[in-house]
Amino acid sequence: MGTEFVRILPQLGIALLVLVATFFVAKSARRIAERLLSHTDLRGTLVNLVETLVGVAIWVLGLLIAMSIVLPGVTPANILAVLGLGSVAVGFAFKDIFENFLAGVLIMLRKQMRMGDFIRCQDVEGRIEMISLRDTHLRHLSNELVVVPNAYLFKNPVEVVTQSQQRRHTVEVGVAYDVDLDAARTVIHDAVAAVGPVQDDRPVEVYAKEFGDSSINFLVRWWAGSKPVDAHQSRDEVVRAIKRALDDAGMEIPFPYRTLTFKEPLPLTRAKPKGQADGAGG
Repeated sequence: MGTEFVRILPQLGIALLVLVATFFVAKSARRIAERLLSHTDLRGTLVNLVETLVGVAIWVLGLLIAMSIVLPGVTPANILAVLGLGSVAVGFAFKDIFENFLAGVLIMLRKQMRMGDFIRCQDVEGRIEMISLRDTHLRHLSNELVVVPNAYLFKNPVEVVTQSQQRRHTVEVGVAYDVDLDAARTVIHDAVAAVGPVQDDRPVEVYAKEFGDSSINFLVRWWAGSKPVDAHQSRDEVVRAIKRALDDAGMEIPFPYRTLTFKEPLPLTRAKPKGQADGAGG
């Protein structure tokens, strides 16, 4: 064994030089890829992905060359064949990891999901802080961080709330049954249209929706910013503006009414005037 080790020392030295050269080549290739891609409109996550793939490809090639030098009888074809057989077992053992990896690559290729977007997926929601090859970091509005596997986001429908700068918001308001509905619709429309955050280039829509228990309900729709804070601010101002306008017009927003019925008649007794004595004649 000692004699064999001494015999292959030159080959080990050359293989070591190949690995050192592979390190510098991979590092330089990553820098070149970063400089070239920095002048494009690719997202930062895609740039990092390309850099990682370039580095991995160069390291795989360098390791194959080093192994061929140390073990001349082992050709790259034989190594690839062994890797192909071993990949089956590794694939079953690390199925979830590879699934999340591939899902991460595909998510990075999506143009609809960007860093900073607010998304909803099933029972998770938040602002995207980072997309890695295995998971995605979401930040809740209450500042909690949620680490979501990429496969979860890839398999389930994802609602990208901030994909556009504007989105439509809705609120319902009810007026009493004795209110003129045409006049109420005009009052509500003018009140919402005058609110600052409401977009002027999109129409304000007011529809009579249903006969409620105590009121005729209107569906009010308007366009404002797509961020969650924009939704809260515009809804706050719209609700307050509608309430003021209806109050100024003398139109009632009724409380829920309840009507009680009794199966058996109730006896009614007339109340005597205060101070009148029992049996006193008139």
